[in-house]
Amino acid sequence: MTEPDFSKSGGLIAAIAQDYKTGEVLMIAWMNREAYLKTLELNEAVYYSRSRSALWHKGETSGHVQKIKEIRIDCDCDALLLKVEQIGGAACHEGYKSCFFRTLENNNYEITAKKVFNPDEVYKK
Repeated sequence: MTEPDFSKSGGLIAAIAQDYKTGEVLMIAWMNREAYLKTLELNEAVYYSRSRSALWHKGETSGHVQKIKEIRIDCDCDALLLKVEQIGGAACHEGYKSCFFRTLENNNYEITAKKVFNPDEVYKK
């Protein structure tokens, strides 16, 4: 049986979250083995936060969880594609549907999307 190879890159693999209906790429994050197994158990995305050195259940603070619809693995078994239902309409902690809300225009990255929520209200910083 094919399994993710966590032996590369310090035990982490890339996990790309994609909207299962539209195909839009929502975000990229990292998973270690524990995050991967927790994702399988909960059927919701759980990532590994490199900045906090801890598991991060997507939506634990915002309520914007990612329900797993399908998981694919790449040919080298060191990256995952998570096809998800994004609850709450936004994957990005800055309030956008996708973390890829800036587009290169005239040699500058411009914001080309509208915010779905106000992060200050959701995260109460």
